[in-house]
Amino acid sequence: MSAIRLPHSMQVFERGWLSSNNILFLGDDTVLVDSGYATHATQTLALVEQALQGRALNRVINTHVHSDHCGGNAALQEAYGSRIVIPAADAEAVREWDDDALSFVPTGQQCPRFMFDDTLAAGQTLTLGDMEWQALGAPGHDPHSLMLYCAREGILISADALWENSFGVIFPELEGESGFAEARATLEQIASLDIRLVIPGHGAPFTDAGKALKTAFSRLDYLSAEPVRNAQNAVKVLVKFLLLERRAIPMAELPALLASLRVVAQANRRFLHLSDTELAQWIVVQLEKSGVAQVVDGILLNRD
Repeated sequence: MSAIRLPHSMQVFERGWLSSNNILFLGDDTVLVDSGYATHATQTLALVEQALQGRALNRVINTHVHSDHCGGNAALQEAYGSRIVIPAADAEAVREWDDDALSFVPTGQQCPRFMFDDTLAAGQTLTLGDMEWQALGAPGHDPHSLMLYCAREGILISADALWENSFGVIFPELEGESGFAEARATLEQIASLDIRLVIPGHGAPFTDAGKALKTAFSRLDYLSAEPVRNAQNAVKVLVKFLLLERRAIPMAELPALLASLRVVAQANRRFLHLSDTELAQWIVVQLEKSGVAQVVDGILLNRD
C-alpha cells in the first residue's frame, strides 16, 4: 500500500480470498465497507479496533451479501452496535433469512445471522470519510451487487465486479439466468469512469484500471463463448473456498459434500454431467494441476 495514495480518512485492510478486503472510513461518521468471512471475525474486530482507537463504528455497508463480504456483520453489530446497510434488493431475503435466496447454505459457507438497519440502491449518494460517493449497480457476479465511486478522488470500490486480473464467478449463469451480459455492462460502466485507483473485493488496490478492464473483457469473452467454462471455474472456486476454511477434506467425503452443495450440483447437472465421484475426481485433478491443493494419505489438503 505504500506506493498508493489514499485520502487520509480512508484505510484499506487487504485480507485475502476467504475474507474480502475491508475499507474503513474515519470522520464524524465511521464506516466499514464489507466485513469479511465469519471465521475471520476475530481478526476483523482486531483490525477495526486498532484503527478506530476508541471511536465507535457507526455503520457497516455491504457491497453484496456473499459470505466473504458480510460474514463479520454480526460480530461488528454485537461489538459496536453498528448500523448494517445492505443492497436494497437483498432486504427481503436477509429479513427472512431465506436460505433459498441467500447463497450461504447452497455454497456450504458460514454467515451468522444479522439484522440490517438501512438499505442502499444504485444511484444513491452518501458521504464517507468526508467525501461524496455514488452507489453504482454492478450485476454479473451477483445481481444485486453494488460498487462505490468517488468522482472527486477517482476512486472505485469495485467489490467483485473487477479485480486486477479477473472478477468474481458469474453465479446467475449457473442457474440458467442471465449474467454474462450484465457483467459486460458493468465492465463497460467502469470503463466510462475517470478512475485513479481501484479497491477490489480481493487482492491489492491498483491504479491501472485500463489494463485490468482489458484482462476482464478478455476473460469474459472466454467464459461466455463456452458457458461450461464458467461452470468449471465456479466449482473449482467453491471447493477451493471450502479448503481455505477447512484446510482439509477427506477424499472419501468429497463426492457427498459436492452433491450437498446446491450451487455445485446445479452447475454439474446443467453443464458438466458427471457422477458425484467423477466430479470429485475432476476437481482434485484441477486443483492439484493449479498447485492450490494436494492429496496426502486420502486427504485433500489446502495449499496456499
